[in-house]
Amino acid sequence: MPTMPEDHVETVHPSRSNDYDSFAEGYTAENETSLLNAYYERPAMLELAGDVTGRRILDAGCGSGPLFAELRDRGAIVTGVDASAGMLEMARQRLGTDADLRVADLAGPLPFANDAFDDVIASLVLHYLEDWGPTLAELRRVLKPGGRLLVSIDHPFSVALFQHMAGEKPKYFETRSRTEEWTMGGQTTQMKFWDRPLHAMTEAFTAAGFRISVISEPPFVPEARERFPEELREFEPTRTRFLCFLFFVLEAG
Repeated sequence: MPTMPEDHVETVHPSRSNDYDSFAEGYTAENETSLLNAYYERPAMLELAGDVTGRRILDAGCGSGPLFAELRDRGAIVTGVDASAGMLEMARQRLGTDADLRVADLAGPLPFANDAFDDVIASLVLHYLEDWGPTLAELRRVLKPGGRLLVSIDHPFSVALFQHMAGEKPKYFETRSRTEEWTMGGQTTQMKFWDRPLHAMTEAFTAAGFRISVISEPPFVPEARERFPEELREFEPTRTRFLCFLFFVLEAG
């Protein structure tokens, strides 16, 4: 079954994109303390993961390893993969030389046996992929029956909202590329993302053999108000949510 909608549109960008090797150190430093990563996305993923003691977990797209470290500290047996050797070098500095870290592209086959993991965590990584079908099939293969795939992704509603605010005409129902310029640690690179509507996400999950058990739009953690008073100044005291990322817990059938 195809995972791309019929109204798929591709935008070609000739320059190299998503070159995490070029700014691995700067990205790692930003990721450590940022509002969206440290006080929103990672706490939400850990909350969804729950008790991970003794569970075999694949951190798919582990980057510099902050989530790997948290899961390991909570008793999980963690393996990390990432396409960027530079990011994995940062992860080794954090986690130690005995950490199970491997270079692997999630768009291709994974170097693991069938049913190798109890959980797979794909934290802010699927939106770099044009076609989710082969990747989800591989993640399903390495999960044991009944295992979980935890996903965080750019929220499709927030993408459309930001396009509208920028004066663009949102094309919510298309799966299309979006390019941003990121500068971190003095290095600038082009970042390419693939935006898709909610129905395309859920259809891809179910086509790959997953059952959707949770869709979450979580709050940021309470400490964020003290750490980021200016960013959250316009929020009412009781408001703890914003449109940014969307979270799924999927069960392997």
